[in-house]
Amino acid sequence: MLRMASCFRAVRPWKKSSRNDSLPLPSSSTAPPAAAPPPPETQDFEKMRSNSMESWSMLLESDNLDNPAGKDAAAESEEWVADLSQLFIGNKFASGAHSRIYRGIYKQRAVAVKVVRIPDRDEETRARLEKQFSSEVALLSRLYHPNIVQFIAACKKPPLYCIIMEYMSQGTLRMYLHKKEPYSLSTETILRLALDISRGMLYLHSQGVIHRDLKSHNLLLNDEMRVKVADFGTSCLETQSRASKGNAGTYRWMAPEMIKERPYTRKVDVYSFGIVLWELTTALVPFQGMTPVQAAFAVSEKNARPPLADNCSHVLANLIKRCWDQNPAKRPDFNYIVSVLEKYDQCLREGNPHLPHVGLSTRGVLDHFMNCIPMTSSIPVHA
Repeated sequence: MLRMASCFRAVRPWKKSSRNDSLPLPSSSTAPPAAAPPPPETQDFEKMRSNSMESWSMLLESDNLDNPAGKDAAAESEEWVADLSQLFIGNKFASGAHSRIYRGIYKQRAVAVKVVRIPDRDEETRARLEKQFSSEVALLSRLYHPNIVQFIAACKKPPLYCIIMEYMSQGTLRMYLHKKEPYSLSTETILRLALDISRGMLYLHSQGVIHRDLKSHNLLLNDEMRVKVADFGTSCLETQSRASKGNAGTYRWMAPEMIKERPYTRKVDVYSFGIVLWELTTALVPFQGMTPVQAAFAVSEKNARPPLADNCSHVLANLIKRCWDQNPAKRPDFNYIVSVLEKYDQCLREGNPHLPHVGLSTRGVLDHFMNCIPMTSSIPVHA
């Protein structure tokens, strides 16, 4: 573990380096010249923890000089608060408009650290980001499922907020699909990935949570190529959605009622899942060639959808069309979706000769087994 930990250094995330995204530990002006570092095997792990804590303290205190909000935040005591003396930050591997994600080590465990920068002067953006951060931590800290990214700890000390999560080594589903040739994923692979996603979403809905930004960028893959749902910054409790209207999420994956800023239900996630399932069958970006605004207009005003592949399984094509129906009431719930995918997967595993290569002669069979599953079928939620 010492060898692994020695690769990580504490960072000041928003300071640019001419060499890479990691910065050396800050040193005291009175300290003697640094000696050559000992071999990784003999490094003092406790000393590294102490240095990490010092560097994070310097970062937070210096950034709080002009931010009075930090005074009250320091006194907060939550069960999920991170022990910064145990946190080591490595290289950045993803970034957004207001956040960056770094590899790290927390309590001798490989983690991903999402660092959110709260602006000092833009009050509207500050309020929005603080609300998203609090919502994400509140939701993640009470969710536990094999297909939901595992929350570990968080730090809320303005203007720097961070969330520590399990490290998903294979990146996002979008990254994975980008490396694939169009229409190249086997039906077995599509089903495995789709089942991971739908089981995670079934659990999420069973907890009364609407994701509101389900897309391939927010689906992460681990070493075993299993998918976990992530990024709950725009999520909300279903009870809260009844008193609010859209627009949350990302246009290419957003349900028409969200685009039109109308009242919505958990079925917005089902619509987004339909787009993700289309991505799995094609490996393409939805509405490629359109701007996000053009895609939103096409979906909400023209009832447009991405074109289904000619070789797409009839079962999957039928399920996709049901999921992205313009009418939310006609979209199935995730109980039904999981049931259909599991039954289809079982047929393939049993070597059913009618299913791997779907032709006109088998469409009646496929429609029959889909229609035999009630739209509101109940199956156990595997926590």
